[in-house]
Amino acid sequence: MVQRVTYKMGDEELILETGRLAKQANGSVFAQFAGSAVIATVCASGTAQEGLDYVPVTVDYNEKYYAAGKIPGGFIKREGRPKEKEILVSRLIDRPMRPLFDISFGREIQIIPTCISSDQINPPDILAVIASSAAVTISDIPFNGPVAACRVGYLDGNYIINPTYEQIEKSSLEIVVAGTADGFTMVEGGANEVSEELMLGALEKAQEFITAMCHLQDELKKLAGKEKLPLAPLKVELENKDAIENEAMSLLQKACYESTKNARQSSIAKVKEDIAEKYAEQLEDDIQKKLFNALFDDMQYKILRTGILERGQRVDGRGLEDIRQITCEIDVLPRPHGSAIFTRGETQALAVATLGTALDEQVYDDIDGDRSEHFILHYNFPPYSVGECGRLATGRREIGHGNLARRALEPMVPSRQEFPYTVRVVSEIMESNGSSSMASICGGTLCMLAAGVPMKKPVAGIAMGLITEGDKYEKYAILSDILGEEDHLGDMDFKVAGTVDGITGFQMDIKIAGVTTEIMTKALAQAKRARMHILNIMNQTISKPRAKISEYAPKIETMKIDIDKIGALIGPGGKTVKGISAMYNVTINTDDDGTVTIYGKNSASTEGAKKAVKGVVEDPEVGTIYNGTVKRLMDFGCFVEILPGKEGLCHISKLSRTRVEKVSDVVKEGQEIPVKLIEIDRMGRLNLSYIDALEENSKK
Repeated sequence: MVQRVTYKMGDEELILETGRLAKQANGSVFAQFAGSAVIATVCASGTAQEGLDYVPVTVDYNEKYYAAGKIPGGFIKREGRPKEKEILVSRLIDRPMRPLFDISFGREIQIIPTCISSDQINPPDILAVIASSAAVTISDIPFNGPVAACRVGYLDGNYIINPTYEQIEKSSLEIVVAGTADGFTMVEGGANEVSEELMLGALEKAQEFITAMCHLQDELKKLAGKEKLPLAPLKVELENKDAIENEAMSLLQKACYESTKNARQSSIAKVKEDIAEKYAEQLEDDIQKKLFNALFDDMQYKILRTGILERGQRVDGRGLEDIRQITCEIDVLPRPHGSAIFTRGETQALAVATLGTALDEQVYDDIDGDRSEHFILHYNFPPYSVGECGRLATGRREIGHGNLARRALEPMVPSRQEFPYTVRVVSEIMESNGSSSMASICGGTLCMLAAGVPMKKPVAGIAMGLITEGDKYEKYAILSDILGEEDHLGDMDFKVAGTVDGITGFQMDIKIAGVTTEIMTKALAQAKRARMHILNIMNQTISKPRAKISEYAPKIETMKIDIDKIGALIGPGGKTVKGISAMYNVTINTDDDGTVTIYGKNSASTEGAKKAVKGVVEDPEVGTIYNGTVKRLMDFGCFVEILPGKEGLCHISKLSRTRVEKVSDVVKEGQEIPVKLIEIDRMGRLNLSYIDALEENSKK
């Protein structure tokens, strides 16, 4: 039986429907708004596995080209592996939903939201979040939801809920907020130097829509919800739990406060190993071993949180607002166009900037419409950065962190018109212990400034944490520059990036419900102080872009030509432009608006090609002085090429103010001479005068 609920948004209705599509899934919801639609399904495995210490849930958002009336480009006409956008939306759905599954359910869960219609006006990702949550909510899978999401833009002094693509493009703020009816749990987005107050206002606006969407899902659940499957909690308890805890706690208290990450890990591992050896016979059982490991995690959780809340003591000895030691270096690599090392404590990023041409832009072919980006940022997290062995691969984490860093830097990167280069930044994480994505932002700024990219302002990022106690958070502590342990065991981590004048990037994950406005206000103010501290240190190394780009970077010249001259420049079958490119060893790109961009390996080649282009598209002007080349000598004068392919006659009488017997007495073939165009006769012939003739003759 088909069941449907609706919610009015402007002139359109948001529709949630179940019972018509994918009925064999545990839960299935079709969501539609205007011309965009998503079908979301959820399935669970048939058997439960006891003692899992994680929730085995995967989210695989995917988009079909037919949704936008397109056929995939390239040789293979089938949708292939997930695109970066699909991975980012999968993370957007996963992060707010994962904490709401009960770990004792013990079954594999797979959520597959599929965009099957796109009007290319309304982004489908928000629909995908709502549909995914609704599918789980009405299914027989236990879930402490529902959750919903909302995109907030800020345009012309007003907040816009779920803006269109066009409105997003014009907005000074674009964030996606997800959460429950009780409060938001995840925020992610970018901005163009907005204030902390404006960001808080956007969160409040988003919560209104999120609450309405959660209630809408509850309505659908009343109509079509299934009875929930039973949980499979462990009925076995850890033997000798009290004895193990009493014996280990004092040892862990010391081990958890070693000065460095490696020392802490080694000390904790030694305590665990010694205790495990004592209870080796008991721990031969897999379930007992899992419970033993869980107990050690719980003890570390208590030690870290108690130390912070009761004594203001962090595991590395810092105060709540203290930032670890920061060092910045630039020009660390000889050949790349710009390079930098940013080190903050035990987190280190090697950032490298490469300048390319328009042909190097990242081209996107997806259902949102064809587009290209001239600023690219790639983030790599090799296993050695945490002292481990592993595969070198680009996973969802790398794509997500790279996207956050890119969004934070992008507002400060010059436009194509201001700086006609494609800019690629690669952040190689050399060490990691707390927020390598924010280190990538700082390193990205440094290497771009070193490469001569005219950034509007430097950008820095900081990771913040939150530890709370009590139902109403009677006690709480906000932490600046969190460590990996504080991220893992804390209640919230949020990353704020920006300039001295405002926020450009924001990401937040909350593990508790209903964080108060007071806490958020204090946290953002504390993050701002930390950001200013980091920017001050970075500025001592480099604060402005270099005046010149690297000698190894391509040289670029741009010029504007009349649109009706584009055909002349290209020539029949591209003959003219290809000829100039081959002659000067350059690449020439011509846009429809008449912008001509010339890329060469050195200045001489680009300048020569630019003159050649001018010769093709420019008309000679009477009164203009040209630096011409003598092509032929005649008895009555010489022919001088003033523009490529355009020659004029400098009559023997115009070579000097005194009588000239022979033309060769004054000029030689191949000689460059300054001439003035004095006339274009009725037949279009160019008449020139050698303007330095008198001076040249006097020297002779």
